[in-house]
Amino acid sequence: MKDYLDNINKAFESRARLGIMSVLMVEDKADFNTLKETLQLTDGNLASHLRALEEAAYLRVEKQFVGRKPNTTYHATEAGREAFNSHLDALEQLILSNRKDS
Repeated sequence: MKDYLDNINKAFESRARLGIMSVLMVEDKADFNTLKETLQLTDGNLASHLRALEEAAYLRVEKQFVGRKPNTTYHATEAGREAFNSHLDALEQLILSNRKDS
């Protein structure tokens, strides 16, 4: 079981980060307000989790103006997609190993 825990990525242990990456794995991109509404997070909470994922190079930020309003869009990077898929695989293996042990 220890081996499976070693493969769980600490960057995705937070419910918020797991949610952010889940949205970005399904959608090509999502803007700040969409993530905020979908995940029901505060501005500050979402911003801190997005920053952590950006620092890990798991997402890319694109800032632009729509009309006169700023709009920030997020995309999962290839490294982010690979890391998230590996994390999901590790969780699946952990669950399957516990089912076999019961």
